[in-house]
Amino acid sequence: MMSEGLRERSKARRREAILRAAYELFAERGFEATTIADIAAAAEVSPRTVTLYFPSKLELATSHFDAFADRLGAALRERPDGRTTLDALELWLRREIAERTDLDDLEDRMLDLNPQLRAVANARLAEVIQEGVRIFAEERGVAPDDFGPRMVAAAAAAVISEVCHRPQESDIDTAMTFLRAGAVTLDTA
Repeated sequence: MMSEGLRERSKARRREAILRAAYELFAERGFEATTIADIAAAAEVSPRTVTLYFPSKLELATSHFDAFADRLGAALRERPDGRTTLDALELWLRREIAERTDLDDLEDRMLDLNPQLRAVANARLAEVIQEGVRIFAEERGVAPDDFGPRMVAAAAAAVISEVCHRPQESDIDTAMTFLRAGAVTLDTA
């Protein structure tokens, strides 16, 4: 039993070492110029170990962001009764900011320097936002393709991008006030 915990912690450390090495190299050399062998050498593992954890270089580059998007999707889907979509978004944003690590900063650098990876991340975020649109529309009793839910989705995507890229607790307050005020105007239109 004790050895399983140790084994899992060892795997988690190895996985993070691979991620960290890859993100540093992608930020320095670029995604295209970095090979699996380069990542393996920097993480002090074999290339086979890298591909056991991450089957492709793109999967490696986007895995941290995918986990971020998965947490957002779960927060929207699994919110408690009585909590709105915007409440769930705010709680998720606050949690993400509070738990931010240097790996998140490294990921931001990597995405800034590799537009093709930023595009993949934005597409993944758009998928989750569309799920949020359906939930928001259901709360309001309107169709997901109505103007109001689409506007809230566009604003929420911008808020997530800005707040998570330059995290400040006060920015969450401002952003959520903005989103809620916009949602209220939709109710009166």
